Amino acid sequence: MDTQKISPASVVKSLGLVFGDIGTSPIYTLAVIFMMTERTEANFIGILSLIVWTLILLVTVEYAWLAMSLSKAGEGGTIVLLSILRPMLQSGKKIGVASVLAFIGVSLLVGDGVITPAITILSAVEGLVLLPGLEDVSQGTLVVLALLVAVFLFSIQKNGSSRLSAFFGPVMAVWFGVLACSGLAAIGQFPAVLKAVNPWYGIDFMMRNGLAGFFVLSEVILCATGGEALYADMGHMGRKPILAAWGIVLTALLLCYMGQTAFLIHNPGANNVLFEMVRSQARWLYAPFLVLSLLATIIASQSLISGIFSIMYQSMATHIMPLFKVDYTSKEMHSQIYIGSVNWALFLAVVLVIVGFRESHRLAAAYGLAVTGTMTITGILMTWIFHLKNRPWLCATAAAISVLDVVYLVANFYKLPHGGYWSLVIAMIPLGIILIYTQGQKAVYQRMQPMPRDVFMEKFTKQRRQGHTIKGTAIFFLRSLDSISPYICKTMFDNGIIYERNVMLSIVRTYEPQGLECHFEDTQIAGIQVFTVTAGYMEHIDIDGLLEKTGIKPRAIFYGVEDIFTRSIVWKVYAVIKKLAPPFVQFYKLPLHSVHGVISRISL
Repeated sequence: MDTQKISPASVVKSLGLVFGDIGTSPIYTLAVIFMMTERTEANFIGILSLIVWTLILLVTVEYAWLAMSLSKAGEGGTIVLLSILRPMLQSGKKIGVASVLAFIGVSLLVGDGVITPAITILSAVEGLVLLPGLEDVSQGTLVVLALLVAVFLFSIQKNGSSRLSAFFGPVMAVWFGVLACSGLAAIGQFPAVLKAVNPWYGIDFMMRNGLAGFFVLSEVILCATGGEALYADMGHMGRKPILAAWGIVLTALLLCYMGQTAFLIHNPGANNVLFEMVRSQARWLYAPFLVLSLLATIIASQSLISGIFSIMYQSMATHIMPLFKVDYTSKEMHSQIYIGSVNWALFLAVVLVIVGFRESHRLAAAYGLAVTGTMTITGILMTWIFHLKNRPWLCATAAAISVLDVVYLVANFYKLPHGGYWSLVIAMIPLGIILIYTQGQKAVYQRMQPMPRDVFMEKFTKQRRQGHTIKGTAIFFLRSLDSISPYICKTMFDNGIIYERNVMLSIVRTYEPQGLECHFEDTQIAGIQVFTVTAGYMEHIDIDGLLEKTGIKPRAIFYGVEDIFTRSIVWKVYAVIKKLAPPFVQFYKLPLHSVHGVISRISL
């Protein structure tokens, strides 16, 4: 994908699938900032300068340049950074630190996936009050409308985004065109806003306003929300089309923010700045613009939800999250997936956030912590990688960006008592699941007491020679033939179930995004074969299809089921997670009529 050529179609598609989130930030960013900042011309220009350089440094430099130079098979994202870093680390403790940082990054992205749809939908719906005759619409009515949009948004997820993706790009292309044209028209009324490109005006604002100016950064960062999508979605669209599209998006965003600032200088009392600016320029176009903005927010939310599905799939494939039922919504693209339990959990969280905060500007008080936390972790992992790769200039640049990320992160601590803690509460849920699940898996594996290979082979050969075999082929799942899982021993030796042909199927997920290989291993023991499938974490493995291609026609498929017995509250949570998660035979959609679960009781 990294070598994908730039074409108008690929650039337009990138506009729809990658830039929905950051593209809708002009709806609320300036409106929120000037709810806590004095409205003077000097402050308007200073804030604009901060926005310009936030987009340049935290999106263009951090993601478009540094992060997108680090990929595997054209894929990007937090887990890719971890997969690049892990082989370069010698110490187990360092690998642990890098893993925890990645886990936190994944969890913060999930938190972002809750707040982004809520704030974008609420912001767009609130634009209705500027329509003639709707000025007196109550906030309760707007909340109900926002909830109806959320119901529609999450209900269509099961149909997949492959059919709608062709519609996303053109809509977002029109959206960015309107932002740019509206911004240009407003700049013509006050061209002096162009001087905000000089970073001194941003620095001067910070110096004049002291601590209050520092905390304004917690709202300025809203202009960069969604910037991480440039890197996270690189595997879907390719590096070159995304970079080309970012050039268009950045230009449109800068023109729009400059135009809004020029409008504010002439109309300092404006609240819904973007909507009021467009209405003042062309009243007869305001209603179509409102519809366009609502479509843009739905697209932004849709893209982010699809991104959460991809993150969850990566987490399941790399064994840091329990399995969830996955539906593939496109026969051509296995990256188009739907995870029902995740979808409706997100929906419930979005509904609670909309009902709890009710207004977009109040929700903005909780928005930013997850975004800056993700950016900081990305910066740290990149700095670490460039250091180990002995690339000093890139390392120094990444380190400087990481320091800037930390500054924005610290500024966002101001939001904690104003609802910002919700970002952390939401992120703590997936993080807690990850930590409990990964540690639980380790504890279970340590207590399973597998049988050594030599002992197993000796017992198997002896029992097979006695003629106690069943016609046909049986499949057993295991990690390695070096140590045999207790459920296999229980099935064969305690229950006396030995087939003529016993295939030990080992599925190995690598930290590479792509790649699928399978081969037989010669065990030199009659009646036993090892079939190993090695796949990247983004690969969809069709086990049934692979078995058919290799001539394996199983009469029975056995897998282990752990029954956890514990008095520990933590391990009880782990046991519940295990019970709720579907067994991997369902995850890989194996034929249920031939599947048998063998229970092993484990005490933790």
